[in-house]
Amino acid sequence: MADRPLPDGALDLVATRFKIMSEPLRLRLLQLLQHGERSVGELTELCSTSQPNVSKHLKILQTGGLVTRQQKGNTVYYAIADQSIFTLCELVCSSIEERLKTQAQVFSTT
Repeated sequence: MADRPLPDGALDLVATRFKIMSEPLRLRLLQLLQHGERSVGELTELCSTSQPNVSKHLKILQTGGLVTRQQKGNTVYYAIADQSIFTLCELVCSSIEERLKTQAQVFSTT
């Protein structure tokens, strides 16, 4: 976080971003969109869940500014709006990996 305390309004925005990211299906959708736009149908098939469920989570991601929505004919496509989200995910994944490696070393020496 910043060197100086964030105002409450800013903390609320940060907390909302983390709340959006707290759902595994949303993370999966972001991962699937990382290399380009996909239709709702494609995302539904790749996630092996229902179209209403995928659409609900895409709406939350869109409202949060993480994805964009574009209608082409009868098909709706989603794409990443904020690439910085992958930097955050990489930081979290690296931290988890390091923690697990440390735990594994502790157990391998006993």
